[in-house]
Amino acid sequence: MSTESLTRPRAAIAARTLRQDRWWLQPLVIAIGFSAFVVYSTWAAFNHPIVAGTNHPIYYADPYLSPFYSPCFTTGCPPEVRWADLHIWNWVSPAVYILVFPLAFRATCYYYRKAYYRSFWLSPPACAVAEPHKTYTGETRFPLIAQNVHRYAWYFAVIFAGILTWDAVLGFDFGGSFGVGVGSAVLLVNAVLIWGYTLGCHSCRHITAGRINNFSKHPVRYRMWGLVSKLNGKHMQWAWASLIWVAVSDGYIRLVANGTFHDYHHIF
Repeated sequence: MSTESLTRPRAAIAARTLRQDRWWLQPLVIAIGFSAFVVYSTWAAFNHPIVAGTNHPIYYADPYLSPFYSPCFTTGCPPEVRWADLHIWNWVSPAVYILVFPLAFRATCYYYRKAYYRSFWLSPPACAVAEPHKTYTGETRFPLIAQNVHRYAWYFAVIFAGILTWDAVLGFDFGGSFGVGVGSAVLLVNAVLIWGYTLGCHSCRHITAGRINNFSKHPVRYRMWGLVSKLNGKHMQWAWASLIWVAVSDGYIRLVANGTFHDYHHIF
């Protein structure tokens, strides 16, 4: 390499980027997708009237409970799915208590950080595209230093994944008889997607075998690490699929509860 190439100043390029492709499309789609979910989930969290002619709120269509309201433990919860009656802040939607934990897990997720950093903060909006920010402190200062809670939020995410799995099991219980309905399949798919996203987390890879120096001495943990690594390879797909499907599950149950949809099911 010549001395000239080492000392020559960088090219003064006034353009934000020289890319000719539609690099802005992906961050735009992600921003629209995230915004749509935030709007819907906020509306769903506070829109839970009692369905006319029943004693059940709109987020419950026997035997299906919306994942936005699980576990249900306030006074307004149907007795069939009520975990406890805590009599605390009953004027607040039970979804508010619940969503804070999955929200903490998703908001600090490594994939979601990349997605919303690029789509909302433009930091940077795409590869080889200059960002508008003049300074960069990473995640070393407030509020971004709070991203470090991700590893701890994962433990709560596992608990909620187990709860949603139990809800999926209850979705096959029709008045004490085993049955299969469209709602049963909806909740089952929701549980599978939640587990795929949760177990594919980078923190889960570290927990399973991240600190092992010799895999041959820990064959079980190595196999677990291999499975988690396969899920991690599709972490983005699991993240989006689970995010979309949880909204689909809530929407389906609401439509069944208010009589818009009829849940086709067969009791054995």
